[in-house]
Amino acid sequence: MLSPASIVRSSLEALLDSLQREDAEDKPKDLPPALPARPTSKARRPSARRSIPSNFDADNSIDSASRKAKGRSRGGSFGGKKDMELLGESPYVMPAEDKECEKKLEKMDRVKVTSEPSSSPKFVRESEWDDNIAYFIKKKLRVWCRMPNGQWELGQILSTSGENATILVSDGAVSYTPCADLLPANPEILEGVDDIIQLSYLNEPSVLHNIQHRFLQNMIYTKAGPIIIAMNPFRGVQCYGNKFITAYKKKLCEKPHVYAIADDAYNGMMRDGVNQSIIISGESGSGKTETAKIAMQYLAHLGGGGRGIEGQVLQTSSVLEAFGNAKTSRNHNSSRFGKLIEIYFSDMGKICGAQIQTCKESRVVQLAHGERSYHIFYQLCAGASSDLKDRLNLKTASEYNYLNQGDCLAIDDVDDAQKFQTVMEAFDVVRISKEDQENAFEMLAAVLWLGNISFEENDHENYAEVVADEALSSAAGLLGCSTENLISALTSHRIQAGKDSVTKKLTYQQAIDTRDALAKFIYANLFDWLVKEINKLLSMGKLHAGKSISILDIYGFESFKKNSFEQLCINYANERLQQHFNRHLLKLEQEEYELEGVDWTKVDFEDNQDCLNLFEKKPIGLISLLDEESNFPKATDLTLANKLKQYLNPNPCFKGERGGAFSIRHYAGEVLYDTSGFLEKNRDPLHSDTLQLLSSCSCWLPHLFASNILGQFRKPVSPFQQMGVFDLKKQSVGTKFKAQLFKLMQWLESSAPHFIRCIKPNDKQIPGICEKNLILEQLRCCGLLEVVRISRSGYPTRMTHQEFAMRYSFLLPKDNKAQDPLSISVAVLQQFDILPNMYQVGFTKLFFRTGQIVALENKRKQVLQGTIEVQKLFRARQAHNRFHILKKGMIALQSFIRGENTRREYELLMKLKEQAAHKIFEDHHRAIIKLQTVIRRWLAQRHFTYLQRLKNTKHKPESKTSEIEEVLQDMVQNSVLRKLQMRVSEAESILEQKEHENAGLREQLQNYEKRWSEYEAKMKLMEEMWQKQMEALQVSLDELKKSLAADNTAGETLLNQSPLAPDYDHEDILNSRAQTCGGNTEVKVSNPGRDFEAGKENSEGSNMVGFLLMDLEHGKQNFDGEVKAIAELRLRHPYEALRKLKLRFNTWKRDYKARLRETKVKLQKLGYSEMEKCHQKWCGMKNKIKD
Repeated sequence: MLSPASIVRSSLEALLDSLQREDAEDKPKDLPPALPARPTSKARRPSARRSIPSNFDADNSIDSASRKAKGRSRGGSFGGKKDMELLGESPYVMPAEDKECEKKLEKMDRVKVTSEPSSSPKFVRESEWDDNIAYFIKKKLRVWCRMPNGQWELGQILSTSGENATILVSDGAVSYTPCADLLPANPEILEGVDDIIQLSYLNEPSVLHNIQHRFLQNMIYTKAGPIIIAMNPFRGVQCYGNKFITAYKKKLCEKPHVYAIADDAYNGMMRDGVNQSIIISGESGSGKTETAKIAMQYLAHLGGGGRGIEGQVLQTSSVLEAFGNAKTSRNHNSSRFGKLIEIYFSDMGKICGAQIQTCKESRVVQLAHGERSYHIFYQLCAGASSDLKDRLNLKTASEYNYLNQGDCLAIDDVDDAQKFQTVMEAFDVVRISKEDQENAFEMLAAVLWLGNISFEENDHENYAEVVADEALSSAAGLLGCSTENLISALTSHRIQAGKDSVTKKLTYQQAIDTRDALAKFIYANLFDWLVKEINKLLSMGKLHAGKSISILDIYGFESFKKNSFEQLCINYANERLQQHFNRHLLKLEQEEYELEGVDWTKVDFEDNQDCLNLFEKKPIGLISLLDEESNFPKATDLTLANKLKQYLNPNPCFKGERGGAFSIRHYAGEVLYDTSGFLEKNRDPLHSDTLQLLSSCSCWLPHLFASNILGQFRKPVSPFQQMGVFDLKKQSVGTKFKAQLFKLMQWLESSAPHFIRCIKPNDKQIPGICEKNLILEQLRCCGLLEVVRISRSGYPTRMTHQEFAMRYSFLLPKDNKAQDPLSISVAVLQQFDILPNMYQVGFTKLFFRTGQIVALENKRKQVLQGTIEVQKLFRARQAHNRFHILKKGMIALQSFIRGENTRREYELLMKLKEQAAHKIFEDHHRAIIKLQTVIRRWLAQRHFTYLQRLKNTKHKPESKTSEIEEVLQDMVQNSVLRKLQMRVSEAESILEQKEHENAGLREQLQNYEKRWSEYEAKMKLMEEMWQKQMEALQVSLDELKKSLAADNTAGETLLNQSPLAPDYDHEDILNSRAQTCGGNTEVKVSNPGRDFEAGKENSEGSNMVGFLLMDLEHGKQNFDGEVKAIAELRLRHPYEALRKLKLRFNTWKRDYKARLRETKVKLQKLGYSEMEKCHQKWCGMKNKIKD
């Protein structure tokens, strides 16, 4: 009876066997071109390699296995959790199960090594090359031949003779070369391919030729499987900017580029939710710093376009370069520190913060020939303003000992003054206040002046004395301490002996070391403070971050004529970084194939683990021995060299040399080190007197530096306790550097790596020149060829059974919930016709060759896009329905509100119009009464005056008095009667006119009401702005109307009062008319013909006045009507119509005045003739009476 577990095991093994049988028997005819043949696999079938436990469960066991293997996956953490404790010999912490697996694999490897013939440890000729070279010789094809100088040249086989061949080299020369020194060359169609994997033959000269061919065509980036090779062009290349960023962002360009690596990291973070890292490595001068800035620019564009926090992240590079980079003999902008910039992204993919980690070593006090110190010193001396120079007492860079040691004060084509302005702008962007900037510059100037402090040696007592000069006073002033305290701290140390304190004078060399230690301490802490201030700003959005992308830019491998402790630390860091590269791309890759039972032939590579053991192994590692020797007060650099030779000679990477020198075989080559100064630099003693000096400074930065150190001190336990020297956390410089490096590597292990390998084409930094040996050496050191071989013959894409089934199971036509993940995965592969030789099934994962997962991803994307499209249409329909319902409701509500508002406005306007009409009527009524009153008073006054004249007249003959009185009485009665009749008729006409006006006003009011009812619908559509404009226009129209009314009233008054107005002398006219009327009676009796003529003249004068009155009334009505028409029509531009109306009114007014003057003249003439007639009549009567 079989157990369920054995049944599951048997089904799994049977499935794997069937897949391999299908691969061997049923190969389709339309297979793609076969990859280069590889040797027969030494791996065993999964069923025979490792027996599956009897309690194996298809679901649970695979889940647990995948969880255990997740730490070894490409996208996961390889034991790099944050809470892990660093081990003494390795930054990687593995579970016990993984360690057992590694031990088993090591045993298997040892068995293989003993059973198989040993091969060359470095560059092994692949088996297909041995098979194919005979074919190339037979067909006389293009080959690579090794020349006597060791370089490879491309040539054509002309003939063969035994083991030798005659080769026609590309330059036309003929070479006789052994067949063993020939390698097959790729066809011309493959020259300059984007990815080295595409080459048919992966040998050193082919790879070098492909990279060199692309470089000479300004294509500086080449892909090598998962790696980007970046050649430093030493000049500007037109392959950057917004145009290229947009192309790579939209997947419009597939050429290898830093943008492509950054885009892959960004997409991996957003898709998988895993932290990413971009590791940029290479020798010094290979362009790592510029490559890191290019990657940051692309990520800043993806995360926000360069504004806000992303702009601040970019500007940090300017600050860190100025304070952390320097010129060396091989690189004009060499990093003196390791920099890891961790950029945080929100769930939406936007940059929300960043953090900078550093791994540094200080080089302030010593410079080699042709080198410069940190850029910021030269930039400050060249670009500081005159006020700042005066405050800091700055001189030129050539006057400072710390800057002129290397005999190199400037860099070609670099303007330090302009760079200083760039740093100042970057300070403002990262929000370093002006006060903090000046404090930082004070510390820089203090370091420079400390280097100029000189000492004199007292020959008798063998101690040093400080020379009191400008350097001493300037350094003390900038630090904020007294010159006496500074002298005491530099030339003496206080030693605590029991309860007593003893002051010890320092020798000349000890004083110099103390001065240099103080300068290095100030600069190192200033750099740390700057990084901390920048991190305060950039890490504000860290709480809102989802995942991050880290960019590592670390100093490159260095090898000079004289290499000291600084080069040792730098090269050790590069060894650890190379191990991280080997671990991810070579070790873990192949170990995973072995553990998963994948049919795989192991690729050998040169491992640098022995070199790392030389540095890190305890208790006889190089760092441990250096710390041990540093703890002995009487130890010297020579005793250190002897101890290293004694304990480290068995290591194959170490070689003792004569004197105090030793050499180490690094992955990039052998480097000779001189132990001079090793112990002093590793101790880096910080005496208590120095700390007390900084604590007493009035400047807050030195005080802050000392406080930070004092807060970290523990009790001294080393022999330096008797000397008053503190031991910071019991760690030397080398141990602290190792701890920082382990912390950095531990963080990199928790992220999915992306590698960029920078290559330096020549040592002279000249554009367009390739040194083949130098490039080939760098390619060999980084293990690039081995990575390419693994990538081409391996399976870069892998997914667990559960992940694959969860991601693609919905593509199957049936419901597969009841099946196990492996069955679902196989069904998906069969559904989409994935060729069996394009994938392999492991115990917990599926492995795919390059490009095989693309078809599944495209199909998945199509299905998801179709689903999203259906959902979009359905949701859009729902949204439209809801919108129309809401729209109808809003329209109904708005109609009710607008109707109510319109009705209220209409009622208000009607009330206002009624009030206005009533007011107009009252005004007209009062005007009429007033006019009548004035006329009647004037008539009464005139009649009274006339009576007074008659009364005062004296007549001599009393007999004639009665007759005269009767005549006068008749004349008076007739004239009064006529006057009264005229007044009555005038009053009646005026009253009738006013009644007609009132009737017209009422009719106009009715018309207004009718028109308002017609415009009521239109008023509903008027907006608030139109109402305001019309109100303002109405005010203007009212004012104009009032002015027109005032002018019309004045004209009417002039006409009505024409007999009274003094301007037109109508009083004389009316007097003449009255006299004429008075004489008419007399003339009428005596001479009817003359009476008829006088009546005709009177009627002619009255007709002229009547015509003027009628013309005035007609003009008034016309102008009033036009004004009302303009107001009622509500024209778009009423001011133009009003302006034209005003011009017409002024013209009519001038014409009317002219006619009025003419009438005046005529009336005066008529009145004069009448008066003459009356006078003649009066004279006749008077003469008659006398007679």
